[in-house]
Amino acid sequence: MTVVITVRLLPKHRRPRARITLARTVRWLPPADARRARAVHEAVTACRTSWWRGQLDCKDRAAATVLAVALTGRRCRLVHGARTLPAAFHSWVETVDGTRIGADEDNGGDHLWTAVHRT
Repeated sequence: MTVVITVRLLPKHRRPRARITLARTVRWLPPADARRARAVHEAVTACRTSWWRGQLDCKDRAAATVLAVALTGRRCRLVHGARTLPAAFHSWVETVDGTRIGADEDNGGDHLWTAVHRT
C-alpha cells in the first residue's frame, strides 16, 4: 500500500503513467492463478492504513493487488475499463486465463465494463 499511496502523492497528471509503469515491471514473472489473485485482492482490500485519510479507489486497489501478487513471484494484469449509461471509469485485475477480479466493485454487476487498456 505504501507504493500505491506514494503514487497518490504524485501530481494528478502523472499518476496514470506511474500505475501503468509499475504494473509493466512484473511482465517476466510466471502467471498467477485466479485463486491466488483473488486471495491477494481480498487481503489488499481488507488492509487499510490508519494514517492515510484519503480515499483508496479502484485504481489504487488494483495496482496494489498487481504489486502484491508480484511479491509472491507471480503476475496478473492491471486493466482499465469504461462503460456508458452511466458513464464511468473502473480498474480491476485480470489473470492470464481471463478471470476478472474486482470488476464487480462499484456497481459493476449491473453494467458491463469494457476493457480499454491492459498491462
